[in-house]
Amino acid sequence: MNLIIDVGNTLLKLAVFEADELQHKKTCIKSDFLEILDTITENNKEIKNCIVSSVGAFTKHQLSQLEEKYPVSVLTHETKVPFKNLYATPSTLGVDRIALVSAAAAQYSGKNVLIIDAGSCITFDFLSSESDYLGGAISPGVTMRYSALHKNTAKLPLLDPILPKSLIGNTTNTSIHSGVVNGVLNEIDGTIAAYRNNYEDLTVILTGGDAHFLRDSLKSDIFANSNFLLEGLNYILEHNKY
Repeated sequence: MNLIIDVGNTLLKLAVFEADELQHKKTCIKSDFLEILDTITENNKEIKNCIVSSVGAFTKHQLSQLEEKYPVSVLTHETKVPFKNLYATPSTLGVDRIALVSAAAAQYSGKNVLIIDAGSCITFDFLSSESDYLGGAISPGVTMRYSALHKNTAKLPLLDPILPKSLIGNTTNTSIHSGVVNGVLNEIDGTIAAYRNNYEDLTVILTGGDAHFLRDSLKSDIFANSNFLLEGLNYILEHNKY
């Protein structure tokens, strides 16, 4: 069994895999990590290996507590992965993006794949059919856009994301919802269309915390998989055992 830990900007995810099958997943705030870790350890005594991917804060104390229980691999740009990294600045490539591209390489070998991660940021990552990672794009996520409108203006309110019922907002609140959500949807659909103009037989994966919020409103044909990053991390851990 493998223990997979994904430290995000806001939350932390722990997952247990048996081979390539997800057995258990838990999402928590970072301050609850050690308590959740103890529970998972107690309930999954066959865990033998662990990998950590961190784009957020993961303390030395948390890492040391983890290392007392298991051999731990910390994902970096130097970790062996199942694709060729052609990013011009590989040391700056986020480990979350590395994990997503690894999942694409493992599950969609020989295909052109666009991975869209709709989380704190929206990232687009492209893997060619030759398993070459070419890069992608980064833009503000849904919540970040709502927050920016509130923080950078004097009177606009901070709203929780809601799918707009109409393209035309007839109040300030509905105008914000239309602007933010339709802007994101059009950005994603437009980006997919641009990639499809250049690459035939494009497979599109949508993942991340806002995937469920957006997927049914997108016009493009996509595969939604909320566990894609965790699956990528598990594959990297298996890939580096040999």
